[in-house]
Amino acid sequence: MHTTNKLLHGVSRDVVRFFFLVYGQQVNVNMIGQPALNPLQVSQFVVAPCSFIHERRVDALSQGAQPKASGLFGSSQAPRSFLPVVHAGARADAEVVSQPGGNLEQYSVVMKFGGTSLASAERMREVASIVLSFPDQMPILVLSAMGETTNQLLSAGEQSLQCSNSDQVVNMQCIQHIRKLHQSTMDQLNVDPDTVYEVEKLLKKLEQICTGIALMQECTSRTRATLVSFGERMSTRIFASFLRSLGLRARQFDAFDELGFVTTDEFENGKVLDVTYSNVAAALRHIRTELPNIAVVTGFLGRGEQTGAVTTLGRGGSDLTATIIGAALQLSEVQVWKDVDGVLSADPREVVGTIPISFLSFQEATELAYFGAQVLHPQSMRPAMDSEALCVRVKNSYNVLAPGTLIGHVRPGGTEDWLLTSIVRKKNVTMLDIISTRMLGQYGFLAKVFAVMNNAGISVDCVATSEVSVSITLDPAKLWSRDLVKEELEALVRDFEENGIARVRYTTGNSLISLIGNAERNNEIMERSFRALGRSNITVKMISQGASKTNISLLVNDEEGVTAVQAIHSEFFCASTAK
Repeated sequence: MHTTNKLLHGVSRDVVRFFFLVYGQQVNVNMIGQPALNPLQVSQFVVAPCSFIHERRVDALSQGAQPKASGLFGSSQAPRSFLPVVHAGARADAEVVSQPGGNLEQYSVVMKFGGTSLASAERMREVASIVLSFPDQMPILVLSAMGETTNQLLSAGEQSLQCSNSDQVVNMQCIQHIRKLHQSTMDQLNVDPDTVYEVEKLLKKLEQICTGIALMQECTSRTRATLVSFGERMSTRIFASFLRSLGLRARQFDAFDELGFVTTDEFENGKVLDVTYSNVAAALRHIRTELPNIAVVTGFLGRGEQTGAVTTLGRGGSDLTATIIGAALQLSEVQVWKDVDGVLSADPREVVGTIPISFLSFQEATELAYFGAQVLHPQSMRPAMDSEALCVRVKNSYNVLAPGTLIGHVRPGGTEDWLLTSIVRKKNVTMLDIISTRMLGQYGFLAKVFAVMNNAGISVDCVATSEVSVSITLDPAKLWSRDLVKEELEALVRDFEENGIARVRYTTGNSLISLIGNAERNNEIMERSFRALGRSNITVKMISQGASKTNISLLVNDEEGVTAVQAIHSEFFCASTAK
């Protein structure tokens, strides 16, 4: 107990109560020589029964949980510090911890958590500990479905077409998995009976919809949108109930009902309408007589303007929900919590010595997202981009104290010292060289080129032109659900040549390396990049600078792609680190 007292010295009484609620008396902590922790720093440690922690390294993780630490490019790195865990069976009363934002009159921040953060009861406890780590904030929590629930729900719709009766539907493996996951999570989190009843009703309705699919032998876009909505509807109800079991005031909201998210009637890719902003502001505006509470909101969902049916918001839908709420309430920050430290200077799977990026402009973040880095979907950043003050911060749920990456409007400290932000490589890129001597001095040539691409349903990545030719790159992995097979490419070539537009050569197996940074200093970026590539004997096949002035793209052979990224990264980041 002596070392426990040392750990808790200087911590607020509420945090002490929470600490002992979570971990009880059987705690082994080695904190000799460590400074006293403030309430926020308590969340840096996992303390499971008989765990041993030293200098922020976790040697025993509670209930077998393993941290997944990676950059936003998806690569594993060294384990990072875990968060405190509320153990199964732990009960709380109203005096255990203070209500977050208890002194505030309005919501102050939006915190979004994805499916991996909510994949189990254990992960939900970790999310609760994150929320409690910020006692001065009154948060709105936007949640995704638990783990792989969305994929399981989509599978349930497809597999129902192979069923002929309700018994076969109920016994489908995906339905059984969904039911078992949510029921076991409720059991472990001591969810109240009313919430258990609500979730059981949703599970029953899910089975009924799947039975309807089996009987009708069709699964429409509208039906799929309704199916996937069950994931968020269940996860938010369970988590709000868990927060209440800790003695906190928490209320669950279905964004498509109580918050008034209105979309177009594209059921699986609804566009959010402007009326949504005023609806959200009215629904979440706190009345002075009300006690502070935590709002727990379904991400990803809206309601069709004409049909009134449930719709989904497409890729990045939960992030979009969070930024819309932040913009509607005129907040200063939306936090997107992932299992990563933030955006890195390159893909750590390909480059040793990557560093986290502290700030990104919205333009840079959009370019990074398009060229392959897992930041936020450009659509989800639009509400923040259109707002004068709203910023988005990507934070690490395994490292609460890390600042993460701030995506904002104005670069702190100005742009004088800003050179290169990040390097992204896109693989398996196809290049078309379109050559025509008639292009010289002729108008309408590019219009004909893009008309052919439009008729083929192909989107162009980068363009570089000369007097008699134009080179374009195509990315099948980004915008198509198929690969650019040889037959399709040859058909594209025939369209150009048979219509007398131009002769075409194509090459596959290229890497497009995008340098995201201050293109106003492009002379320095290009000079140093080519110097690094020259030392590695790498040939550049095409150069393109984006109109956004934040991106310079270089095309090289795929087999030289990794070496090229490593050479450029070493030139800019390792050199600056050495200085």
